[in-house]
Amino acid sequence: MDINMANAQWDTGPLYVSATAPELEADFSAAANMTGDFRANYAGKVAGLEAAELKEALVELERLQETLVKPQTYAYLLFAADSENTENKKLSQRALEFGNRMSRELIFFDLELIALDDDRFRELVGDACLAGYRHYLESLRRYKPHTLPEREERLLKEKSLTGVEAFVHLFDELSSSFRYDFELDGEMREMTGEELLGLLHHSDGSVRERAFTTFLGKFQEQGIAFGAIFNNAALDHGQDLGIRNYVSVMEPTHLANELSAEAVESLMKVSEENYHLARRYFRLKAQLLGLPELKNTDIYAPAPGCERRFSFSEAKDLVLEAYGMFSGDFRKIIDGFFSEHRIDVLPRPGKSGGAFCMGISPSLPPFVLLNFTGNLRDVATLAHELGHGLHFTLAQRQSMLNYHAPLPLAETASVFGEMLLTRLLLEHESDPKAKIPLLCAKIEDIIATTFRQVVLTRFEERFHIERKKGLLSSEDICSIWLEENARLFGDSVTMIDAYGWGWSYISHFIHSRFYCYSYTFAELLVLSLYNKYLMEGEPFVPRYVSILESGGSLSPADTVRPAGIDFNDPGFWQEGYDVLKGLIGELESLI
Repeated sequence: MDINMANAQWDTGPLYVSATAPELEADFSAAANMTGDFRANYAGKVAGLEAAELKEALVELERLQETLVKPQTYAYLLFAADSENTENKKLSQRALEFGNRMSRELIFFDLELIALDDDRFRELVGDACLAGYRHYLESLRRYKPHTLPEREERLLKEKSLTGVEAFVHLFDELSSSFRYDFELDGEMREMTGEELLGLLHHSDGSVRERAFTTFLGKFQEQGIAFGAIFNNAALDHGQDLGIRNYVSVMEPTHLANELSAEAVESLMKVSEENYHLARRYFRLKAQLLGLPELKNTDIYAPAPGCERRFSFSEAKDLVLEAYGMFSGDFRKIIDGFFSEHRIDVLPRPGKSGGAFCMGISPSLPPFVLLNFTGNLRDVATLAHELGHGLHFTLAQRQSMLNYHAPLPLAETASVFGEMLLTRLLLEHESDPKAKIPLLCAKIEDIIATTFRQVVLTRFEERFHIERKKGLLSSEDICSIWLEENARLFGDSVTMIDAYGWGWSYISHFIHSRFYCYSYTFAELLVLSLYNKYLMEGEPFVPRYVSILESGGSLSPADTVRPAGIDFNDPGFWQEGYDVLKGLIGELESLI
């Protein structure tokens, strides 16, 4: 790896110089004081505010939220970078408890807005001075049938610290603490989970299977803990559904995403109707690898003759070039993550697994965490997370309440960035045979972000429904997991024995229920947007930029409507799978 440790870790100095910085303590105090003042000024008075006064309150709330989020995010970043550091643990827990306490103090404001009578609400949102907050206010209003009086809301929030939030924290701390002894190239090594998962791209099938079996075996060893975490998270969700009068397990997510259940079910069904495309590809992959059967540990194996490794410097240059081909402004924004050391690159003990981009506020820069091991998938992950960073940066044109994009659009820039990278890599290759591994990587990526995410969503849906009937043993959860995966794989892929525990390490199930269908949504949306870009060229760029700049100021449907997209049309979703079908056909012609 061509990067020294000093440059491999992010510099959180733009937030605070250290966990003991007096500015950090001052911001905790300032945020608490501002919260108290806001409550004193507005509690019990929201219904009597005129439009101009409400706007003043919303602006003040945004200033308060920016003050609140800074120390909490800093604590999260330190914990994600090293969860074994005792001081990081203490600061992270303090920030969790602080955030919970402040949100309890502020919950009155949303509740009073939600409780406004219909005529009064329409009068306020129709006032021109509140035009910039109209979507925010209307989004709050959707929760009117599901909110409780303030006392109950505060109690639920307070108890969550020792309830579901405690289980989320346990999941993070336990999974990031795992160490694995693994023999590779005749040498016994201690590895992190991310390094083991990186071996799913190894050229040796026995290494791939041993690596995944070793990885999942650690979760199985802690099966009592992970079973309890998942059961309690689902029980909490089920109780919340009953308390808030939701009728289905996914309804809160649909409401937050501003999507109808019908639109999401259409997305899921169209995806399931196209599972045959994944099986068609898996049979091709077995043929390409010369295997009589394809195991699920072989799906991401490198194509024969292409086991290229990438230095981080090479990955950086490729990603910058890919974004630069689309827009010079995009390249400058992306380059800022490198020049300002806002990327944490390499896997190490205690570091969070996977990858993420943390967008903080309109006034603070986003940060990216990776676990870069040098394979092609890691290069794509770099492009993906920097797409999030680009999105967060462009959305800084919005104010705090409109900053974060709605979940269905949150993956748009990241997946689009991967498409730009694939296009660049294909253009760099003049040898048709050399394009085979690139096509494989792109097809596998589309399968992973569409079909696999539907599998995850169906598993999660079944798990929550079954949990309503009573406690599920780890074996019960494993069975549901294998059954849902079998619907995708059919007879084209054999699942290894350890894969029954594949559910246990997926953090989205714990951190953000039913998040996974957003990946499918974004992938198919991006395939449509990317096709429009290929057809229109340069005129498409400003329309795409406007989508990213809008942040959360519009609903998902309103955001993409100028691009001619209708989420309720099954034909729209099928267009994306037609693109996948074309890629598979192109691969078949090369093989």
